Amino acid sequence: MGVRLDGLLPGELDEEQAEVYRAITGGARALGPQAFELTDQEGRLRGPFNAMLLSPPVGLATQALGTAVRYNSSLSDRVREMAILAVAAHWGSTFEREAHEAVGRASGGLTESEMAALRAGRMPELTGPAERAALRATTALLRHGTLNDDEYADAVTATGERGVFELTTLVGYYSMLALQLRVFLGEGCPSGSDGADLSAWATP
Repeated sequence: MGVRLDGLLPGELDEEQAEVYRAITGGARALGPQAFELTDQEGRLRGPFNAMLLSPPVGLATQALGTAVRYNSSLSDRVREMAILAVAAHWGSTFEREAHEAVGRASGGLTESEMAALRAGRMPELTGPAERAALRATTALLRHGTLNDDEYADAVTATGERGVFELTTLVGYYSMLALQLRVFLGEGCPSGSDGADLSAWATP
């Protein structure tokens, strides 16, 4: 399965699409140092962003949700980026992994060994119980679609109820992007067999 959706040049966009384009390239993602490129050399949106142009009303709301999850969350940079990389490993998303490993290096404070563990579907060696609880919650959401009472209680202790809401939203958002990358760009395997096995993460 190959690429199904051609990238659109900025000059090919109608006004609604151009609004989405400007929101992605000129918003919070464009401020400060860029860990990964949002567009190619000719201005076409990269990764999951190009598909957002197909439906400007939905695309505009989708990119706004992503902005909120990345830039307005109470989760720490480390927890956020480790959770995103766990989602990328689960779905076998190359774009998400490469983009957010770059973010993890640039601003997330992640070490190469931590990212290697996440890439392989293993729990990194973390000293902070809050980070371990947040990652265990992420894994439970990816594997089971819910948290049991102990996982929920640990996640609330680690991040607060607001943080649990934001974490579940993050897992849903980046899983959605991974699915869109599969459908439109041919990433990963439809059976999910190329994703990382996160079964070992469930244990402390």
